[in-house]
Amino acid sequence: MSNGASPRIISLAGPSDSGKTTLVETLVPKLAEHGRVATVKSIHHDIEIDTPGTDTHRHRTAGAETVVGVTPELTFDISTRGKRDPPDAPDGSDVFGTDVADVDDSELRALASTLARLERRGYAFVVVEGFSAAPLPTILVGDRDPSAVGGEIVGRGSDAVDDLVATIRSLDPVSVLERPGDGT
Repeated sequence: MSNGASPRIISLAGPSDSGKTTLVETLVPKLAEHGRVATVKSIHHDIEIDTPGTDTHRHRTAGAETVVGVTPELTFDISTRGKRDPPDAPDGSDVFGTDVADVDDSELRALASTLARLERRGYAFVVVEGFSAAPLPTILVGDRDPSAVGGEIVGRGSDAVDDLVATIRSLDPVSVLERPGDGT
């Protein structure tokens, strides 16, 4: 359930082994002092995140599109719709300056659907790692050419963490969801 506020979304872009994940580990606790934080990581190869033979794996292979596991410490959900066949984003979604349904990039559609889900869950901040083509405010990490990213560069991985946190907190919130009566 959304808390009525849209999240501030920041993308981290850079080559492999440039320090993006280390920067995420540094930013998340600092941002968490100011609100709930979610992260989204693009993975470019298939991995098995659910151990074959477990009940959740059996649920998924039986055909469930989404399986939610609740443990004493964690809750997780696994959806079968990844980058190759992303779920639909809500009608009227406009995270990338156009209706997401018109975006001809399955990776960006998958990201938009994920961002919509996180917005509904009421996160204050979303840190996105690895979707360098996404037209989101971006912190450039390592020696990536700025023209190789889709968003406006708002910081660099070498900037002071407190400065990066201040920059992220000053970003305009991004709404992916259509709001009743807002005409989108």
